[in-house]
Amino acid sequence: MGKVCIVTGKTTTTGMNVSHSKRHTLRKLYPNLMKRKLMNPATGRTETVVISTRGLRTLKKWQAEGKKYDLTKMGK
Repeated sequence: MGKVCIVTGKTTTTGMNVSHSKRHTLRKLYPNLMKRKLMNPATGRTETVVISTRGLRTLKKWQAEGKKYDLTKMGK
């Protein structure tokens, strides 16, 4: 299984390259995924997770709002 963001669920999708002559060939569209060590607020431990940059922004917003979440239960 490929890499998937634990917050947003983003994964590799397919699309088309379109040349000037309008010839279509398949291509892959990759999300901006990274491996990050984040502190899990539910347990207080740091965990290594695969997350997109949009997911990082979402977690930052949740922390500002005081929303409770558990990184181990996300992405399942």
